[in-house]
Amino acid sequence: MKKEDKSVIIEQIKATIGEYSHFYLTDIGGLNSVQSSNLRRLCYKQDVKLVVVKNKLLRKALEISERDYSQLFDTLVGDTSIMLSNSGNVPAKLIKEFSKANAKPVLKAAYVEESFYIGADQLEALISIKTKNELIGEVIGLLQSPAKNVISALQSGGNTIHGVLKTLAER
Repeated sequence: MKKEDKSVIIEQIKATIGEYSHFYLTDIGGLNSVQSSNLRRLCYKQDVKLVVVKNKLLRKALEISERDYSQLFDTLVGDTSIMLSNSGNVPAKLIKEFSKANAKPVLKAAYVEESFYIGADQLEALISIKTKNELIGEVIGLLQSPAKNVISALQSGGNTIHGVLKTLAER
């Protein structure tokens, strides 16, 4: 491959990583064509982009990026593919679900919510990360709860007073 071709590919990898807020480095080597197609299909359904890359080209793309990804460099050995997503926990759930029936993919590392997760043992932690919308929903639910309780108490109190007044009027 010519040097000009490599630099174009490096720029494409850098641009692709820049389009997404989260990415996972995985090992999908050893999957046969049917398993690989099933994994790609599952990724497509869940809005996860799966890209197989050469380690040297990925490393150069990460080096020229605006962020410091140096913590990920040690994981760039063997077969590497990138799972890109705008949702932090979707690729982790996908990896767990797909690896139940297959030995792969194996998590090497991840960059999620501006943090690095190195090693396959971090998969459960990544699955439990909540998305921004989930967190906003929880906060709104917590803020609405006291207001609902006050309104409910006022409404039931009004009915109680009305019942007492009606009973007194009948006597």
